[in-house]
Amino acid sequence: MIEAEWWEYDSLDDLADAVAGDVAFIIESAVDARGASLVALPGGNIGPAIYPKLAKQSVPWKKVTIIPTDDRLVPMEDERSNVRAIAKAFLPCGARVIPIAADIADHKLAGNSADARLQDLAWPPDLVWLGMGKDGHTASIFAGPDLQNALDAPRARRAVGVMPDPLPADASVARVTLTRAAILSARTVMIAITGDDKRALLEQAIADGHSSKLPIGRVLAEAEQPIDIHWCQ
Repeated sequence: MIEAEWWEYDSLDDLADAVAGDVAFIIESAVDARGASLVALPGGNIGPAIYPKLAKQSVPWKKVTIIPTDDRLVPMEDERSNVRAIAKAFLPCGARVIPIAADIADHKLAGNSADARLQDLAWPPDLVWLGMGKDGHTASIFAGPDLQNALDAPRARRAVGVMPDPLPADASVARVTLTRAAILSARTVMIAITGDDKRALLEQAIADGHSSKLPIGRVLAEAEQPIDIHWCQ
């Protein structure tokens, strides 16, 4: 049974304030306990909408390493690049931002490269913050031929390359993504979504658990820690 706690807000601005505060607390606690913090942040729309408020939090950014939960195989200067938005928001704060997408056309090889980069980091992450698409994908764990690779990768494997099928119309490119094991290894897993449709979809995925047909349901079904879900209309 997935243990999930929902936090509801009247507006995206209120949600952003709360998430920024929670992430800052997680970072501060990690730095106090271990002298550094590693967090994984989402792309999509909601992450970049909250980044400015998070960047204003008074935390020891120079002791923070940030990775994207996933990224598109595009150049970093491409607007579709998730790490581009992360770097823009947090490099000026002094945080260390690690790209995981390489300039490799073959998504399988790109996944190997991403995994190798992540193997160099102190693991596990203090936080993996997830979003969710309207089709129920999370990070870049989509339906398609690479779904099982992302779900069933060994615990030591931190990232894989994926080719969604069908490709999303707004970004018709291959991806690299954290594996399910890497996501759930995090000390804290957080989800932020907006809209009634996404809430209903996520609630159903949680209820279905292991039998869910949605990637996010399959990911969360293996969670041993409680999941904090932040939502507004």
